[in-house]
Amino acid sequence: MAKLKTTVNKAKCIASEDCMQTAPGVFQMGDDDKAEVYNQTGAPDNVILAAARACPAKAITVIDEETGAQLVPAPKK
Repeated sequence: MAKLKTTVNKAKCIASEDCMQTAPGVFQMGDDDKAEVYNQTGAPDNVILAAARACPAKAITVIDEETGAQLVPAPKK
């Protein structure tokens, strides 16, 4: 299990709630009606990655803190 750092870009978030439906133990709606991470370890890594990939606005970034690699969205080549 990698140590993941998950963040939400509030400027991009469209509040679709897809992330909360996929990983409710990680994401919640903030006071600004935008998604936010409230528990970095609230779901298995594969669920967190699936939730980030499900975001239609691509507002969620997931980084492997051990390697520094950005996992979601995939870096452009």
